[in-house]
Parts: sequence; C-alpha cells; structure tokens
Amino acid sequence: MKRFENKTAVITGGAGSIGLITAQKLLDGGARVVLVDLSEEALQKAINSLGTDNASYIVTDVTQSASVEQYAKTAAERLGKIDIFFNNAGIEGVVKPIAEYPEEVFDKVIAVNVKGVWLGCKYVLPYMSDGGSLIITSSVAGLSGSPGTSAYNTSKHAVIGIMRSVALEAAPRKIRVNTVHPSPVDNRMMRSLEAGFNSADAAAAKAELEKNIPLGRYAQPDEIADLVAFLASDESKFITGSLQVIDGGMQA
Repeated sequence: MKRFENKTAVITGGAGSIGLITAQKLLDGGARVVLVDLSEEALQKAINSLGTDNASYIVTDVTQSASVEQYAKTAAERLGKIDIFFNNAGIEGVVKPIAEYPEEVFDKVIAVNVKGVWLGCKYVLPYMSDGGSLIITSSVAGLSGSPGTSAYNTSKHAVIGIMRSVALEAAPRKIRVNTVHPSPVDNRMMRSLEAGFNSADAAAAKAELEKNIPLGRYAQPDEIADLVAFLASDESKFITGSLQVIDGGMQA
C-alpha cells in the first residue's frame, strides 16, 4: 500500500516551488490533491506539470474570508474529505529598514502570511478528517530577527502562535498541527530577497547568506517537501504543536 493511499490534501501556495513539489510527493504516494493559489495561469501550468487526474486547482485570494471559505468548501466537496492541509501560501515583501518600510507592503505581507494562514485554519479545519495533519509554513525568520525584513519576520513569528493555539484546539480530534521552518531555499522568493539585500550583486548576497548556514548551502525545495510529507504521513502521528526546523544548522 502506498504511503498516502486513500488520503486527500489541500495545498495553498500550490503553484510555488515548495507547494508544487510537495504535491508531487503526495501524489506519488497515492493521494488526491487540490492546489490553491492566486494565479490561474500559474495553477494551470502546475497542474499540467503534474500530469494526473488526481490533482486539481482552485483560484483563491487567501486574504479574503469569503474566498477562503469557498475554497475550503469546494475542496471538501471535490475530495470527499480533507486529510492533509498544507497551509503554505506566503510572500516575502521588500527589503527595507523599518523607518523606510512601506506600510502598504507591511499590510500585504501580514494579510497573506498571517491572516491567510489564520483564515485557512478557520475554514479548513472543520472539514478535516479526525487524525489528519495540518502543516503551516513558517521560516527561520520566525525564530530570529534580520535587518530589512521586519514584515516577513513578524509574519513568520506570528504563525507559530496560530499553530500552537490550533494544535491544542484540534488535539481532541487527533489532528496534528505543526510549523516548518526552512532556511533560505533555492527558489524565486530568495532571488527576490537577494536582489533586495544587494541590488548591485545578488550573487554576492547569496554567498553571504550561505556563510550563515553550517552546511554551506541553501535548502532545495524538495528537501522541504520531504519534511512536509513526513508530517503529513502517519509516521508523524505523535508530533503536534512543534516547530520543525530544517535549516542546515543555522539555529545551532
């Protein structure tokens, strides 16, 4: 029997690198998956790359309550149940000192990264199967500070509070709730941040960031997806309310 046979999953930020690779791992394990994201074009491209009838998508703005309520209801109807919820959608904002940070960008980061996660929990949790798994994407930025990224750091700290509260609320139903905390990941988001840290030489910014990682490199998206898949599986059935750090030793 496959690892995720007869399991279903909803993944927000499903068209991004970590969401899409996680979807592929769950599908390979026998799951049926619904991807949720803002861009229909990106979602269609993602579904085409997966190449299976066991994956579908829903276009959603995770910052809007009615939109989140609708994707939760639609996904539950389409799948029949929701066993796994990867609450993953997030944006990086810009790199600016706090005195120069645009308030409208701060508001957008908090809306996506915090309110979007909170709304996802609010509306998806009632549809989840008892014994299911809810995984929230945080970051090493949720464990420490860094100059220039106050909005992102704030948002990634905040979702730990959401996780801990929901883990306690969901425990009577044996639903596990955990956060994952990646180091910099080799993907689009980090290209954006590297350019923000050093607009003249993004490659130098990357090299400088890698110096802070004892294993000497960024994480690959599939390595983060492996951890998410573990938390989604029955192999993690006694892990809840925890911060799962995957950072190449940064926190050491």
